[in-house]
Amino acid sequence: MADAKLSPASLPAHASSHPLAKPGYGKRTAPGQHPRTAHDFAHLPPREAAIAAYVDRLPDGADISVKTLAKVVPYGQCALRTALNALQRAGHLRRGREHLTAESGSSVWITRSWWSRTARDNDWWASFTRGDVPEDSQPQSPKSPQTRSRAYILLAALGRETPALSLSGADCAALAPLVDEWYARGATDTAVLRAVTSGVPTPVHHPAGFVRRRLTDKLPPEPAPKPRPLRLLECAKCRVPGGPEALPDGICGACRGERAPGHLHTPPPAPDVRARAAEIRAAMDQRRRERTLV
Repeated sequence: MADAKLSPASLPAHASSHPLAKPGYGKRTAPGQHPRTAHDFAHLPPREAAIAAYVDRLPDGADISVKTLAKVVPYGQCALRTALNALQRAGHLRRGREHLTAESGSSVWITRSWWSRTARDNDWWASFTRGDVPEDSQPQSPKSPQTRSRAYILLAALGRETPALSLSGADCAALAPLVDEWYARGATDTAVLRAVTSGVPTPVHHPAGFVRRRLTDKLPPEPAPKPRPLRLLECAKCRVPGGPEALPDGICGACRGERAPGHLHTPPPAPDVRARAAEIRAAMDQRRRERTLV
């Protein structure tokens, strides 16, 4: 029955307040996930689905190590280790390290366990490891043609606050991309309204042209780029660190049974090495002679 369903009611009493890891460690939710549904883990075997559903509902910072999970779920450490490795292969979990710098200037490597309710492939995890996935990204969902954007709504409301700047629906649709650019640079609705409506002359002969000029001339500068995170993944079996390309599905080549990279190429014979070194020395001598002649 435990494989079929894992709920707080079926767990020990202390599982309702799951232990937290040390500050900075533990579960970290990956960005851009889809809203939670009852079928998020239907593609997994019962045991893995049950554990995934439990981990998914834990807050960031929760200790999701095998030893801690074994104390609060009805599975032993061996079963949990196997299940977590399966969740890693399915794209829900990656374990690794992240380099952080404190305000004092000191730096430290933090152990991370990144969790994604939405299964991700190796390419997505590689992008995330490099910092190419925005931390505040949200999954894209199709919009209804009738849905008005945030920028459109702001422009349509201008006439209520400043009648001289009343715009038509066509004007709002045409100017919305300019407002979106303000949002992309971190501006709030208040900042946009202040820039457009401050010191409006009387009369305004062409409201749409006036608003366009204000949005263009007062556009704030682009924000400074955020530093890329420094992350390394770890093999789920041997814990060796490495880049995502060397750890597909979170498993290193050695643990997958592949030969070590150092054995893939046979070193060149000693005579070839000596011959190549002689060529390099001769080229360096020739360059010295040329500089001397000059």
